Amino acid sequence: MISAANLEFAYADAPPALQDLTFALTAGSITCLAGRNGSGKSTLLGLMAGLYPPTRGVLHLAGHQSPGDERALRSRARLVLQEADLQCLGATVGEDLLLGTDDLAAARTLAARMGLAALWDAPIHTLSHGQKRKCAIAAALLATPDVLLLDEPLSGLDHPAVLELRAIIQENQTAGMTQVISTHDLEPVLDLCDHVLALEAGRLVCFDTPAAALPRLAAMGLRPPCSWRFAGRVEPYV
Repeated sequence: MISAANLEFAYADAPPALQDLTFALTAGSITCLAGRNGSGKSTLLGLMAGLYPPTRGVLHLAGHQSPGDERALRSRARLVLQEADLQCLGATVGEDLLLGTDDLAAARTLAARMGLAALWDAPIHTLSHGQKRKCAIAAALLATPDVLLLDEPLSGLDHPAVLELRAIIQENQTAGMTQVISTHDLEPVLDLCDHVLALEAGRLVCFDTPAAALPRLAAMGLRPPCSWRFAGRVEPYV
């Protein structure tokens, strides 16, 4: 579903943000894109979303290639940014969800699924951080993407909101959607994941199953889940 070969990217007049990445993610999988802030996670998500082409190497997503077909990537993948305010552009929840579609029934169904039905007419600026995040995810899902890219989706959420978002991620996987979740906080997401793709200073330092990747992640300074630290295994987050 998503593969990269010798993938590199550099912003103008800057050293490479990503260097020599090679990996393959299976269809319907959930991947934890792990790394400290500034490791290149958001840049890689932008490449997967077709926002810009690589400066070297090639990326394949859902049968399309970058460089060369970024528009097709944008039609098959949806990126939800960490700062939901940058993506919630409508005056109200309902208006925001209908910006990219005229399917009112689908928009209302997704609003209900996200727990936003009662907020349909609520001004966007009155929503909590978690509610805005769910609104941005709902707008992304309305496009029925093959791939959902989430940049630090659990950052700043309280425990109930984390559990709600985890349920949405699990529902997406049941529906066959491929998902990549960027995070520096492993605790609330790692048990959901099939793969871990870890970046450090723009380089791929680990690509493995969660259990196999944890020693390397700990060596990078990322805090492992409590269940692994105390019992040596990854248990479901509660």
